[in-house]
Amino acid sequence: MTATVATAVAARATDVWKVYGAGEAQVVALRGVSVEFTRGRFTAIMGPSGSGKSTLMHCLAGLDTVTRGQVHVGDTNITGLGDAGLTTLRRDKIGFIFQQFNLLPTLTAQENILLPLSIAGRKPDPTWYDTVIDTVGLRDRLTHRPHQLSGGQQQRVACARALVSRPEVIFADEPTGNLDSRSGTEILTFLRRSVHDHHQTIVMVTHDPVAASHADRVIFLADGHIVDELANPTPEGVLDRLKRLDVSGSGQPAADAPAPAAGDGHAAGER
Repeated sequence: MTATVATAVAARATDVWKVYGAGEAQVVALRGVSVEFTRGRFTAIMGPSGSGKSTLMHCLAGLDTVTRGQVHVGDTNITGLGDAGLTTLRRDKIGFIFQQFNLLPTLTAQENILLPLSIAGRKPDPTWYDTVIDTVGLRDRLTHRPHQLSGGQQQRVACARALVSRPEVIFADEPTGNLDSRSGTEILTFLRRSVHDHHQTIVMVTHDPVAASHADRVIFLADGHIVDELANPTPEGVLDRLKRLDVSGSGQPAADAPAPAAGDGHAAGER
């Protein structure tokens, strides 16, 4: 059953564990992570490879289940939702921006942008649609198909697609990873504007200190723990924190993973 609570938080994790496998093959990806993402803020998640940052984002977005703990998106406790409930949640309350763009090649830019609304049987708000299109600078490219667009333009289409339904939160997974520096800067500037000018909420996973410096805060993970946080980041400040993690390790003691409770529907290793 879905619980609701009044909150100014767009998404949050509470004592979240994620365990894959069992026995000698067991991998503990998240170890009791608790974190909140305030509405209208831009948060970057960073950490070494294998730190759990992508796993955390997938659990927050309902793309993966948790072994223990709870995840809320807005007022909705998503932890116990079934497939149908999660599909509705991702369609109506969550926007996604992926490294690979994930555009349908047979559709125009406009059709790709409106696809989530079309699937949901909803029409776009005309005023908000115009705001999104003008913000990403795509008005003269709406009839083009993906192969007729540059990488930066394709990612702007993906950003517009994520924004057009006015989701509770947008999750961006390495959104500049396949772009040159100029196109990457354009995307990051657009994401920041969408937060500061249009009060969107963005959670971005990145390896890049320059990309992270566009956020309002950076959360650092290591070995499945949140080990540090930086407000008003600069590239130099982010790089310094990452270097400290490399030198000192996570700074967190190892902890045994909890055994899944019988019948809780979130067994270790479930993907």
